[in-house]
Amino acid sequence: MTGSSTTGMTRRALLGAFAATAVSAAPTYSNAAGFLRGGGDIRRIKMYSGRTGERIDMIYWIEGQYIKDAVKEVNYFMRDWRTDGVKSMDLRTVDIMAAAHNLLDVNEPYMLLSGYRSPKTNAMLRSRSRGVAKNSLHMRGQAADLRLASRSVNQMARAAVACQGGGVGRYSGSNFVHMDCGVVRSWGG
Repeated sequence: MTGSSTTGMTRRALLGAFAATAVSAAPTYSNAAGFLRGGGDIRRIKMYSGRTGERIDMIYWIEGQYIKDAVKEVNYFMRDWRTDGVKSMDLRTVDIMAAAHNLLDVNEPYMLLSGYRSPKTNAMLRSRSRGVAKNSLHMRGQAADLRLASRSVNQMARAAVACQGGGVGRYSGSNFVHMDCGVVRSWGG
């Protein structure tokens, strides 16, 4: 008994399959753990915003090159939704987010709580909470606050810390993790 089947697979589907299994990491992480060095040819980011209802699921880096149009979409997605201000996000932060997401082995997109923040938005949030830094890296486009329904704050933070790419803050009471590309450090509980 012989049989054959032909499955047509588009380039996009193939890249998506590779992206689902590729370890995402920035090439600048020369001192990072071994799993980050030479971490793959594709980087993908998946997020949604509860504030705007928008979703993003895209490959933003292939074979050593950031994809200009994809990066532009990421910047717009991560804008300050209160002021509609857009800033070029530091791609090291996006790389940390993608690498941590991959380490968590989830298909669920991140819920983006905060990406870029205008100085006006940061000042307003600072007036309401002691947990908001005066010179927040959010204002430089270097930080993101993220949540996953299927993973705990501690699980997310451990994955981000394993990347050794920047700061990781645990905000268990508010159920989110802060990731940035600043000095490697961690805080919170």
